[in-house]
Amino acid sequence: MQEQKMHVALLAGGTSGEREVSLNGAAEVERSLDPQRFLVRRYDPATDLARLVSDAGQIDFAFILLHGLQGEDGTVQGLLELLGIPYQGSGVLGSAIAMDKHLSKELFRQHGLPVAESVVIRLGEPVKLQELVAQLGLPLVVKPVREGSSLGLTIARTLTELQAGIESARRHDRQVMVEQYIKGREITAAVLGNDDLTALPLIEIIPGEGFEFFDYTAKYQAGASQEICPAPISPELTAKAQGYALGAHVALRLRGYSRTDMILDAAGNFYLLETNTIPGMTATSLLPQAAAKHGLSFSQFLERLIELAMADRECLK
Repeated sequence: MQEQKMHVALLAGGTSGEREVSLNGAAEVERSLDPQRFLVRRYDPATDLARLVSDAGQIDFAFILLHGLQGEDGTVQGLLELLGIPYQGSGVLGSAIAMDKHLSKELFRQHGLPVAESVVIRLGEPVKLQELVAQLGLPLVVKPVREGSSLGLTIARTLTELQAGIESARRHDRQVMVEQYIKGREITAAVLGNDDLTALPLIEIIPGEGFEFFDYTAKYQAGASQEICPAPISPELTAKAQGYALGAHVALRLRGYSRTDMILDAAGNFYLLETNTIPGMTATSLLPQAAAKHGLSFSQFLERLIELAMADRECLK
């Protein structure tokens, strides 16, 4: 007797600034899910939410390929919970926490995880540039508290650039984080699992010429950056970074998978930047690269995420 196919709703597109990245990833996920095992239907939350709700009784699983606000921040996860549809990755609470860089930092500190010093400027608060520089020094990293793919992020080396960076970040969010700039190597560390966690091989990201940091273009323009997996650092530093990624996953109440970005300075110290709950999902994206080095093909990795989600759902019954 032929095994019944799992009906998968692939959620991609949405309304965030990462819409195109989401659609590109979804196309590759759809190609990579075994058509003998999965029946995939696409839903774009920008236009198809009513259809998703209407079809809920026919959907066995939702694969969320949304990034940024209204996709990675717990909102779509909450809708799926109400509809009774299992989905991969973290739930409402973990997704919302990880999307908020300021709240994430507070939890990282409470769990003994290293982060750079920062100040959050809220809408309506006076901006005292001289005091910020006196407290944190220059250069400074300026970014929206709740945004992804480095959208709205700038590096300020002067007071003028700091003012411009705050204004730029405010176009993305009501809260702006001003953070100490840590010079060093960018390392990303992925985690796979629910309760029994596995740290995947590290990746070092080297932005190409003309890119001061791993910004939106450096992330998604073909050939703009070099990604080395496993990262060429010592076993001791590798273990430390993986331990921090595991700690971040637990601190933020995450499930299924996550990817934590960090900076390694010249003295061998790591500083956690942020944790992604729905990382990029093409075969050449960072987390799938790490999974491949761990021994999971892209198709196997996708199926593993579905297995972890379904196992988590079973535990709640």
